[in-house]
Amino acid sequence: MLDKAQTATTAIRFTVNGDAVTVSADPFASLANTLRDRLGLTGTKIGCDAGDCGACTVRLDGEQVCACLVATGQAEGATIETVEGPGPDGLTDKLRKAFLAHGAAQCGICTPGMLMAATDHLARQPETSRAEVEDALGGVLCRCTGYLKIVDAIMDVAEGRVLETPTAAGGNAVGARIARVDGWAKVAGTDRFGADEAPADALWMRVVRSPHARATFTLGDLDAVLAATPGLEAILTHKDVPGENRFGIFPHTRDQPVFAEGQVRFRGEAVLALVGTRDAVDALSDADLPIAWAAETPIVGVEQARATGTAAVHAGKPDNVLAAGRLMCGDVEAARPTAAAVTEGRFETAFVEHAYIEPEAGFAVAVGDRVEVTVCTQAPYMDLEETARVLGVDAAKVRIRPTACGGGFGGKLDVSVQPLLAVAARVTGRPVRVVYTRTESMASTPKRHPSRLWARASADSDGRLRTYELEGDFNTGAYASWGPTVAGRVPVHGTGPYTVPNVLNIARAIYTNETPSGAFRGFGIPQAAIAHETLLDDLAETLGIDRWQIRRINAIGNGDKTPSGQTLHASAGLPECLDVLKPDWDAALARVAEVNAGGDGRRRRGVGIGCMWYGCGNTSVANPSTMRITLGSDGRLTFFNGAVDIGQGSSTVLLQMAADGLGLPTDCFDMVVGDTDLTHDAGKTSASRQTYVSGNAARLAGEDLRARILKLVNAGEDAVLSLRGDRVTIADGQAAHVIDLTALNADTEGTVLEGLGTWDPPATPLDENGQGSPYGTYGFAAQMAEVEVDLRLGTVTVIEIVAAHDVGRAINPTLTEGQIHGGIAQGLGLALMEEYIPGRTENLHDYLIPTVGDIPPIKAYLIEDAEPTGPYGAKGVGEPALIATPPAILGAIRHATGVTIRRVPVLPHRLWQALREKEGAA
Repeated sequence: MLDKAQTATTAIRFTVNGDAVTVSADPFASLANTLRDRLGLTGTKIGCDAGDCGACTVRLDGEQVCACLVATGQAEGATIETVEGPGPDGLTDKLRKAFLAHGAAQCGICTPGMLMAATDHLARQPETSRAEVEDALGGVLCRCTGYLKIVDAIMDVAEGRVLETPTAAGGNAVGARIARVDGWAKVAGTDRFGADEAPADALWMRVVRSPHARATFTLGDLDAVLAATPGLEAILTHKDVPGENRFGIFPHTRDQPVFAEGQVRFRGEAVLALVGTRDAVDALSDADLPIAWAAETPIVGVEQARATGTAAVHAGKPDNVLAAGRLMCGDVEAARPTAAAVTEGRFETAFVEHAYIEPEAGFAVAVGDRVEVTVCTQAPYMDLEETARVLGVDAAKVRIRPTACGGGFGGKLDVSVQPLLAVAARVTGRPVRVVYTRTESMASTPKRHPSRLWARASADSDGRLRTYELEGDFNTGAYASWGPTVAGRVPVHGTGPYTVPNVLNIARAIYTNETPSGAFRGFGIPQAAIAHETLLDDLAETLGIDRWQIRRINAIGNGDKTPSGQTLHASAGLPECLDVLKPDWDAALARVAEVNAGGDGRRRRGVGIGCMWYGCGNTSVANPSTMRITLGSDGRLTFFNGAVDIGQGSSTVLLQMAADGLGLPTDCFDMVVGDTDLTHDAGKTSASRQTYVSGNAARLAGEDLRARILKLVNAGEDAVLSLRGDRVTIADGQAAHVIDLTALNADTEGTVLEGLGTWDPPATPLDENGQGSPYGTYGFAAQMAEVEVDLRLGTVTVIEIVAAHDVGRAINPTLTEGQIHGGIAQGLGLALMEEYIPGRTENLHDYLIPTVGDIPPIKAYLIEDAEPTGPYGAKGVGEPALIATPPAILGAIRHATGVTIRRVPVLPHRLWQALREKEGAA
């Protein structure tokens, strides 16, 4: 967020990217803000304003610095280099080309910082090693990539290699490693994120939030504050909301107020908003406002929430159970006594913060009787519906214009700034902008659900699973968010990707007075995977079976039935994933045994394995997508794509599929992404659905336009198209046809031909026992981890990850690998370091995410077991990339130490304590 505006400015002179400039600025303002606000160099990003994330890295007199920590006055007479410049001897330009070729930029919010840190390192040390590059990047955080492709790109430049980015001819884009279509703006620092633009006359908004987790409050004379504060235009409360003062995900669970009405349910809840000039808004502290609080004892944790006599968080839910899901098949009670081995355990996971490097930001403008909101988001049409309801207007009166999105991972599915901005713009009649601080973002937005799980599994003497039982409580916090989805998904996936004839799985989403929990890469499945993979290791140990072998024995495959009764007719590639992993598994076991035999006893290595499955798309409900491609009389070919790309590469892979459906190269297309006035609803970017669902819609749109073109000249299906200027040439065997687009009738937008594609995955509702076909397809994976544990300190170092993923078809293998790397990095964080504690870890200094030095080498196998209903055989990989990593790491720790860990993250003091308890028991 920008520093406090100051009226006292000074003329400060320095050189930026080779140009001498004089800027009138507050000498105490951060250099990052001066570069962005005074000079328009928004490639320097601000992710934390505290020197924790490194997104604002620039070179100052030949050394990398965090520009958010440098006072502008300190730059007097200095030489500054930012991402917009070429770098010394064109070094930054070389790096940006390498980043693009390697797929090293995903969402792009950290990319400028990475490029500048790399520029600084190579400028001072041209001959370098991979370890030295990692050290140089240590101050820049990335949440998307897993860092490996970034380091690969830098090493290419250091060693003089040039990786050429492939291009693809018409009809051959699918499967090609083409560069991201939005990639150049990311590596050039010109991509526009939520905080990067707003009308010059926009007012500022600051949200005042509750300091209490549970309290009632009254507001005093706000008019007096307004009158006494020059430049303050409005103080907004729930009374200013013209429509419904509620938002949420599902019609029956819209329970979160835009502004609290006399009662707050979590620390960080919005109470009111100050709107005015930046000076006026920043001049008021929360203590200056007449808010009288009456704090109450909060309900913390699911055990307290479900205890007898506990007060209700919401009056309509006296037992604090928001939602519950259930799956039952076979007869668990009858089958369990016949098993040769039975194991059970209790498991606990913590809140996990998304930690996207871009905090929530945007602006809103009232345009006539409409409101337009420009914002970083994962779900523009969901934003539109919620914003219109809050305003009390028809959806046609609202427009959502997505900016580039600096990471999401589920955290930007819920609305955040959208209704606040819309209300402010409507009330004031002026443009209004907001940029959350890092602390505000972390305190007020949803997290991964903490969970308390009990599970029990049994197997026969050959290791075949006989029964599985799961009962899980998921802490959904103060408001519903995606709690019902988690409660519904977990029972379906709770057994893991295995054939189990007798199952009883129950999951509940529980209200507490804690930060709301929502969607985060997996919707509860990563938590459940820790349980089922740990129990499978238990059974393997009891029965004397290799851990890989017991998974191979039980792996669900083509023709098998899931516990929900769905037959997987195709693209169930877990057996193939395990088979390709087997040589690595055997080699790792032998290597670890040798290392441990020759070690000093303080450090021990171990190997673990984990498997996963994940249903692509929404559970048992419609989730269609519609895509549109137009051809103008001037030859302009435009792909109107409603699927927001949050870094995973959907804009690129959807274009590849659309292009092949039409039969023209990808570079023929312009693209419009996510604007609700211009694109159709493609659904939310979550649940690993865009490649699978919107990919089909994009393919169909391309095929539709192709059919219309061919029909004009009565050409055959195998005809070859080319587009040059306002002429389309169709080569059909020996015949050639040319269509003069200017001769065709055009609509008011100049469109002469268009193709539409709509697709909804096949799924059926689940009955009361969770039986049905909830998803059109599933992603599968097997991963193995090798770790080294320091038995004296309790620290864990991950040495290597090997991952095999059934992706159906890799539309763009480079981007697919990037998703796997990034998911593994987040899974490593979940397993070993990430624990959000409300009020305590609300910044990127106290809340730790993996840095470049934490990520081991990753070997990724892409298994292409084609999905018949998928576009060109493809299915999603976003969520599957993360889910198997934590159990693989936990299994490796167990193999190294003999200690079974059932609570994550495995912080050093927890592992140290477990090791001491093991010694005591021995």
